[in-house]
Amino acid sequence: MSLDVTPELLETARRGEVDDKAFVDCVRTSLPYAWETISGLVARLQVDGGDFADNQTPPPDEQARGQLLRVLASDAMRGALERYFGVKLAFQNCHRVAVFPTADSEAYRRFITPREQILNQSPELRDC
Repeated sequence: MSLDVTPELLETARRGEVDDKAFVDCVRTSLPYAWETISGLVARLQVDGGDFADNQTPPPDEQARGQLLRVLASDAMRGALERYFGVKLAFQNCHRVAVFPTADSEAYRRFITPREQILNQSPELRDC
């Protein structure tokens, strides 16, 4: 299971739509490593500026790696985090998360190309 859904949130979903605030809070508490990684990158982008901020440090264990994979593989979770933080997320390999101020930037368009994915490969990441 990806998320620890409270009975209250489950009931809200049964009655209708779940707002982003409640959903993002569920993601934050359920996937703390993914949350810390992404929110830390957003903070770094806001402080340092630049075209994007990215994480190139592998997760400490498979549980942490799984959190990143779950949050970034889910359209609902990824979209909610992008709206919440006001950024565009991108992902390469099994841990290189990047945050961009907008999807309209040249840096984002370059990051998501097959060429960049190929260039970001290494033998150490083969089984990640």
